[in-house]
Amino acid sequence: MSKAHSIGWRYRAGVASRAVAAIGGGYALAALSTAALAVSLPLPRAEAVTAATLLSFAVYAGAAVWVFAVRNAWRAWAGLALPALLLWGLLALGQGA
Repeated sequence: MSKAHSIGWRYRAGVASRAVAAIGGGYALAALSTAALAVSLPLPRAEAVTAATLLSFAVYAGAAVWVFAVRNAWRAWAGLALPALLLWGLLALGQGA
């Protein structure tokens, strides 16, 4: 196997991993942020859900930009996983109260 062939394969795998992170991880982060904002915004329920849903579009877009802006795919996944875990923890704390 030539060096150029292995570099091409690694590059393609990195792009594929980033695409999965942008699509799946971005969706998960947007969904978690929507849920967290919907229960924590000091607005009437319908307005809080609407505002949280509208903000989730910006979260999803930001996640997709983040994934392709960082140096490698590991940082992309970590940059999505950390805020997702924090949001999940906030939701779990809110459910127990």
